[in-house]
Amino acid sequence: MYKILNMEGRAKRASFETVHGTIQTPVFMNVGTVGAIKGAVSTMDLKEIGCQVELSNTYHLHVRTGDQTIKELGGLHKFMNWDRPILTDSGGFQVFSLAKLRKIKEEGVSFNSHIDGHKIFMGPEQSMQIQSNLGSTIAMAFDECIENPSPREYVQKSVDRTTRWLVRCKEEMARLNALPDTVNPHQMLFGINQGGTYDDIRIEHAKEISKLDLDGYAVGGLAVGESHEEMYRILDSVVPYLPVDKPTYLMGVGTPANILEGVERGIDFFDCVYPARNGRHGHVYTHYGKLNLFNARYEKDLSPIEEGCNCPVCRHYSRAYIRHLLKAGEMLGMRFCVLHNLYYYNHLMEEIREALENNRFGEFKKRTLERFKEDSK
Repeated sequence: MYKILNMEGRAKRASFETVHGTIQTPVFMNVGTVGAIKGAVSTMDLKEIGCQVELSNTYHLHVRTGDQTIKELGGLHKFMNWDRPILTDSGGFQVFSLAKLRKIKEEGVSFNSHIDGHKIFMGPEQSMQIQSNLGSTIAMAFDECIENPSPREYVQKSVDRTTRWLVRCKEEMARLNALPDTVNPHQMLFGINQGGTYDDIRIEHAKEISKLDLDGYAVGGLAVGESHEEMYRILDSVVPYLPVDKPTYLMGVGTPANILEGVERGIDFFDCVYPARNGRHGHVYTHYGKLNLFNARYEKDLSPIEEGCNCPVCRHYSRAYIRHLLKAGEMLGMRFCVLHNLYYYNHLMEEIREALENNRFGEFKKRTLERFKEDSK
């Protein structure tokens, strides 16, 4: 059950009840593609840094270790020792981004595994079956992720097929949830809005999928080549046509600034690999922008990554020590940076929720974006 607690313009402060706990939104999901955050971050760490939702990937878990094996071991929650919500991405994006050769038909997509080249077929039913085996809290519908820009005629055909696939996803999810041996009989389904950078196609698609009364709705196919301004324009156009009384998820986005802009436009859920990926390269987020800890100026700097930060890294270690670890190629340096970045993102969402509760999100957003523009040294 999704309940709006307060609104400021289109921005929503809400709570979303699931079988694995209540999610307070807006929320940033911490990306653990294969059931782990890259950078040696455990599920115990995730709890300490305030993670509400972990995101794993259907395609990657299917090709290695295998969803059937994970089901036999009690499902993904038990497998990775995480008792809070998990969202599984349908695998659609990976099929279209990793597969060198793929054949799209009405039934689904045939392609070769990027690991060993063996043939795989994935369609709506297969994606739902894999996600059901994993037992995630929220399953994503199987869709085609279109490159930006793409020809209008192709985008329209692709979106129409994605709608037909969504109907099949919903039917298959209902069938799977009713099976006696299903891992999570309360698994939810989110549909995905597509349409490239064509506002009218996106709006029509949003209207169509809204009729299916799903558990939530995502805006997909953004942050794949278009500018930030185009992305914001599309959100301005399409979000008003998605149900306000259901959670809205902007897939694969983004930077702290992207998140603030997305919240203002009515987005509840976000995910992105940036905090972990940048952390592994020594780039850390602060309220005054990003720092590169490889810079020589931090060699003798005994201050924490950010003064006042309450993350487990800033409480105990200095920039100088973390820089030393990174320069020495020690995994601990990467781990510290990833931990700090994820804490920063999770804490930013807490600050956003608090601002929305107090009807001062507009002011919070303006002040935060101004800080980002300052020289981050």
